[in-house]
Amino acid sequence: MATVNLTREFDEILPVVVADRRHFHEHPELAFEEYETAAYVAERLRELGVEDIKTGVGGTGVTGLIRGERGDGNVVMLRADMDALPILEENAVDYKSQVDGKMHACGHDAHTAMLLGVARILMQHKAEFKGTVKVLFQPAEEVPPGGAQAMIKDGALENPKVDAAIGLHVAADMPAGQIAWKVGPGSAGSDRFRVVIQGRGGHAARPQAAVDPVVIAAQAILALQTLVARETDPMDSAVVSTTAVIAGDAFNVIPDSAEIRGTVRTISTTAREHMAKRLPEIFTGIAQTMGGSADVTYIQGYPSLQNDAAIVEFVRNAAIELTGEDNVIEGKLGLGGEDFSYFSLEVPSCFFNCGTRNEERDIVWGHHHPRFDVEEEGFVNGMAVMATAAMDYLNAM
Repeated sequence: MATVNLTREFDEILPVVVADRRHFHEHPELAFEEYETAAYVAERLRELGVEDIKTGVGGTGVTGLIRGERGDGNVVMLRADMDALPILEENAVDYKSQVDGKMHACGHDAHTAMLLGVARILMQHKAEFKGTVKVLFQPAEEVPPGGAQAMIKDGALENPKVDAAIGLHVAADMPAGQIAWKVGPGSAGSDRFRVVIQGRGGHAARPQAAVDPVVIAAQAILALQTLVARETDPMDSAVVSTTAVIAGDAFNVIPDSAEIRGTVRTISTTAREHMAKRLPEIFTGIAQTMGGSADVTYIQGYPSLQNDAAIVEFVRNAAIELTGEDNVIEGKLGLGGEDFSYFSLEVPSCFFNCGTRNEERDIVWGHHHPRFDVEEEGFVNGMAVMATAAMDYLNAM
């Protein structure tokens, strides 16, 4: 049962949260460049009276502590990511990005502002929970290897030791204020590959005197699909996408080489390890068979995010009590990458979604789109659920 119904209080502070979110939106900073964002966050935390504020954690990360006054207890970490994307914004809004070619097109501006709002209300309710809340503002979610690992290596889960973690993400495909939870895998392991096929260039009229890297590339790209169709358990999930093929620049010249790029998305560790082994074998084997060679670079990205059933239950129960059962749904497994996964591998965690879609205002564009935006009214439920779940968890331990 919720410690206290905080929805009304979050509704009252929403104008402050919106102002912070729009400030971040106007001043986007890319991965590990979040210097001004981090400074703004740290100053806000100081104004609120948050203790033990640390900056420069994992590069540009910020952490702070909110100690409950009902006694010692566990530590729950609440996380927001801060980085923007290299996208030119196409929205015609007063708070449009002021930096050409950079934009908060995934909602990290909202996450940062919402966690500041959560910190504000939790500071006002310290007498109602035991233990400690650690607020964590993370850099570089968008660019592997990401900021979560860097913060963990810098001690973000220690001093005090974190026992559980909760994060949220705004969702462009869910009505504003709707909450979605999921137990188990919450996102895919996301890896990348880059392959250079070396052939032998020549005249297009004399292919027998050349080794065509384009044909080798074509054969290998088609063969990649068998990794999913014939080598992955049908009850498992995997996606192999070739997203770039770069070769040649003339009509009548067989190029000397071709470059191929793409991504591999998996859920299970078994599938991920299999893909990392077999993809290079396919490229090198086909290239050698056809007289060429392949230089394969396989780049491990984020692992699959894991939601702990017990922590999810705190979030789910808070969401139902605060927003109503009809407004809370079980989320679907997505194959996007999310580096909150590194926290989820270290401590029991829940990463939930908060809807920010509003079709009447044309706030319908997907994440990473130049017209992405969020319905800010949806923040209230997300903040209230995060704060309440944290307090309920601490008081139950």
